[in-house]
Amino acid sequence: MSREALCATVAPVSVKALCAFGAKAGDLDLRFVPAPSAQEGMAGHALVQGRRGEHYQSEVALQSECGALLVRGRADGYELQSGSARVEEIKTFRGDFDAIRGNHRALHWAQARCYGWMLCEADGHAAITVALVYLDLASGEETVLEELHTREELQAHFEDLCGRYIAWAEREGRHHAALADLLGALAFPHGAFRTGQRELAEAVYRAASKGHCLMAQAPTGIGKTLATLFPLLKARAAGRVDKVFFLTAKTSGRAIALEALRLLERQAAAGGKAPADPLRVLELTAREKVCEHPGRACHGDACPLAKGFYDRLPAARAEAARAAWLDRPALRRIALAHEVCPYFLGQEMAHWSDVVVGDYNYYFDGSAFLWATMKEREWRAALLVDEAHNLLERARGMYTAPLDDGALEEAHRAAPAAVRGPLARLHREWGALQEAQQANAVDYETADEIPERFARSLQAANTAMAEHFAATPDAAQGPLQRFFFDALHFARLAESFGDHSVFERTLGPNGSRGLAIRNLVPAPFLEGRFADAASAVCFSGTLSPFPFYRDALGLPEDVAELDVASPFSGRQLHVEVAMDVSTRWRDRAHSLRSVAGIIGSQYARRPGNYLAFFSSFDYLEQACAAFVARHPEVPVWSQTRGMPEADRQAFVERFAVGGRGIGFAVLGGAFGEGIDLPGTRLVGAFVASLGLPQYNALNEITRERMDARFGKGYEYTYLYPGLQKVVQAAGRVIRTEEDEGVLHLLDDRFSRAEIRELLPRWWEVRLGGQGGQGGPGRGDDARR
Repeated sequence: MSREALCATVAPVSVKALCAFGAKAGDLDLRFVPAPSAQEGMAGHALVQGRRGEHYQSEVALQSECGALLVRGRADGYELQSGSARVEEIKTFRGDFDAIRGNHRALHWAQARCYGWMLCEADGHAAITVALVYLDLASGEETVLEELHTREELQAHFEDLCGRYIAWAEREGRHHAALADLLGALAFPHGAFRTGQRELAEAVYRAASKGHCLMAQAPTGIGKTLATLFPLLKARAAGRVDKVFFLTAKTSGRAIALEALRLLERQAAAGGKAPADPLRVLELTAREKVCEHPGRACHGDACPLAKGFYDRLPAARAEAARAAWLDRPALRRIALAHEVCPYFLGQEMAHWSDVVVGDYNYYFDGSAFLWATMKEREWRAALLVDEAHNLLERARGMYTAPLDDGALEEAHRAAPAAVRGPLARLHREWGALQEAQQANAVDYETADEIPERFARSLQAANTAMAEHFAATPDAAQGPLQRFFFDALHFARLAESFGDHSVFERTLGPNGSRGLAIRNLVPAPFLEGRFADAASAVCFSGTLSPFPFYRDALGLPEDVAELDVASPFSGRQLHVEVAMDVSTRWRDRAHSLRSVAGIIGSQYARRPGNYLAFFSSFDYLEQACAAFVARHPEVPVWSQTRGMPEADRQAFVERFAVGGRGIGFAVLGGAFGEGIDLPGTRLVGAFVASLGLPQYNALNEITRERMDARFGKGYEYTYLYPGLQKVVQAAGRVIRTEEDEGVLHLLDDRFSRAEIRELLPRWWEVRLGGQGGQGGPGRGDDARR
């Protein structure tokens, strides 16, 4: 490739990005210091700029060319008076000025010197004063550091930074050009698409090409992951997107995505020769799961992988880019070879990877890393939201902020004298807030607003804690810091409090008290995230009715919808409704004999492995005991509360090929989705519930809010989420086009036409007989 072609591939770069790449040095240092908010930073800049004289210019737009680079930025302040020039870079802070990290100061100086050169070049200065102005937000006082530099010194500094970046950018240009050729020629790895795969792949490509959102419901077994990744890689080759973010709810989803990407990688290498510049794939993993020194703080004085991190980062970054495949083991190997932190090497490589696989929270959380980086770098990122039905509850959790009274008391005991007073006042306001609730012994209450006195006392406590941590960044992480983080999260959500959430007050056992901002409808928080993406595809085996998920998740009104027909047929799955069983709460005790009878009769007709799902652990335990008493000869195993990972794995391994027994599980739990038991590993399932969420005060408030917003409160709160869990659980039975099995729906409400209308179209539902004796070939035909 010619140098001209390479230069054409290098995008303009900001001064901030240029310096972040080449000017950071020294230790990684994440000792907590409360950072000013964006609003506080802007106000601080305005304060300093307003103090300057008539010859002072604010926010001066600048640009400079260096080889293939066009560097752009905006100087905070520029003063030209009596033949002398001065440029200012303004930074705001809280606490002790001497606690500002060395690597931060190096970055600030680099930015200021770049602006110094750009002004020398633009206005012909032979020398210029470069100043760092640090504004203490608490006192309003300025600390000013100055250097006088010649034009030649600043030019050398600027060209050195640009030289490092150009060398990297040219490599990136070669990578992008080679990758476009590679992906342009990429063929679907299986030759022929499975039934439904082509339809899904074409819809995903259209969404990426037009910059739209897509909701796709596609059955298990067609290869949804491959059918969504393949077209987006083709769209990347066509220049429609810059990056692909594959977002999952569970670790198992990440593993499936990585497996599909490996398959595509092998397809690209078909012909016996691996591509010289392959697709770069990065797996992001939570920090606590990859930390090499748990319990140590993230700074050079405590962790050897933080010591000199930025000095060793360039070599680690270069090797990681060459490796291209950066799943968790590969990233760890490279990081440890260069003695840098694996987690933060992963954060760095997100800038230089083509596909990033990670959890939902990396994009949708309030402080989401991928979303913030995408916005800053102006990437055109395409989202793939795997098993998107899970995003509703996950997002509710992201935008819920609980506070625990016991945690406040621990924080108060650990606090220094200056912080104890504000925390004590917060405790008194908290007590007054729940005094009437305690007197009336009401366990749960909600309100439509956050009391102003409590909000003010929380803000005062947060200010006091922020000042403490700013002044003592080396303070041990403990109960005070943990409560501070919780209180900050609460305060941030309080700023956007609205009818999508409620203010919650709870009384627990032994006098414990809790407050929370509880999110009910995450759409107002998520809609901007979907809008910011170049395209977004939400896909799942259970994503209907589409209007429910569109409204609850904040997808746009014009989102495209695709319901892929199942490759399975009614002959593969015998679905029967038990007409004489009611699993309503008042009827559960009376249902046990019938439920045990149906399970026992089905097992006797066709011994094999079965899953039986129940609405709660209490109901599960009662049903299991009733079944064992009646059929002691049948092997059984049960899900338990708080089941450890090893026990969950053992539970699944009991479903051996050709095995026999009944696994009892909770509907909507760990075994209701995400496990694959094809063939004789699972020959049938029993679902003893409609899966409706519990009738309680919170769900009733949710129903009211959903009704006010969307006009379907009962359906959006109870019916649709419940049946989604039923269909997910039932989906464990038929996994391939060769599987055959049975499904017993153990509740008479499944016979209602409006309920059956919400079940998969390919099911052929029969209304069964009486007394737990219904089975294949019996009952009235109620096909849909």
